[in-house]
Amino acid sequence: MPSVEPPRLHSFVREVMAGLGSNDREQILVADQLVGANLAGHDSHGVGMLPTYVDRALRGLVAINGASSVRRDAGAVVVLDGNRALGQVAGFEAMELAIDRARLHGVALVGLSDSFHIGRIGHWAEQVARAGLISLHFVNVAGHDPLVAPFGGRQARFGTNPFCAAIPGGDGEPLFLLDIATSKIALGKARVANNSGTLVPDGSIVGLDGQLTNDPATMFGDERAALVAMGDHKGSGLAMLCELLGAALLGGTATTASMEADGSVLNSMTTIAIDPASCGDPMGMRSIAEGFLDWVRASQPAHGSTGVVIPGEPEHDARVTRATSIAIDDTTFAELNGSAAMVGAGRL
Repeated sequence: MPSVEPPRLHSFVREVMAGLGSNDREQILVADQLVGANLAGHDSHGVGMLPTYVDRALRGLVAINGASSVRRDAGAVVVLDGNRALGQVAGFEAMELAIDRARLHGVALVGLSDSFHIGRIGHWAEQVARAGLISLHFVNVAGHDPLVAPFGGRQARFGTNPFCAAIPGGDGEPLFLLDIATSKIALGKARVANNSGTLVPDGSIVGLDGQLTNDPATMFGDERAALVAMGDHKGSGLAMLCELLGAALLGGTATTASMEADGSVLNSMTTIAIDPASCGDPMGMRSIAEGFLDWVRASQPAHGSTGVVIPGEPEHDARVTRATSIAIDDTTFAELNGSAAMVGAGRL
């Protein structure tokens, strides 16, 4: 399995995006997020997505050098149209606006509808946390055939619809970062497993016959199986909430029988940003939060466990272990070089 130094990977992503016509700012924002996802241990949302970006851009499904536009501005509530711009651009712009309005009003709701793939949602929560603010994110996934079966069903009816929340710490890093797909696994994790010839966790996929399977290849055939919602009815309900708040509230593209599935990767996201200072003493809040999390960590390990893990800690640990080298499976490596050749960029 090839390994690549993060700076080289960052340069490669920039070169490929430049081949698509992206300006410097767009190249940097895309490379920062994709390589950042790999560094955080989330290969499903890392550079392995680049071939999809190239394919959709060449098919005219992405607005290269596009930007979001304001659809409605009510002070503490702003709705943006993503205009199919790359999510790394539209998402960054939406979070900057959420930060500014939350500092002004104490709390802000910023909606971003129909942006092309906004990637790892934790990236946006980290941007808000670095500004010292709390954030909640409700996201839907549309534009292509649905991926996830609702609890009690075996036919896909919605996307992996992420939910994310972050509490800022005192060092610019989140004290707590919960970033989850509402399916048992994200489609990207099935893609990584399929490319590397491994299985996904048991019970992650429901086949066309209604039986559970751990074979990721079933998600990539002509007749596709469906991912299983996490947590039975609880995860299924949260996924529906993300569709309703992330897309329906904003007038974005929702996954319905009438949706035109053109192969896009469209996201709509509702972000709620909160300035802790508007609720009282942010230092006091942080002290209480740290005491609570320390109490949680002190729980003795269950049988077969190495101990309690606080949301956000795996990403921190991954950044330490991957700081100098990121492994890429052979299939993804070949796909990346194939995409580079398509746009006249050099090999990785």
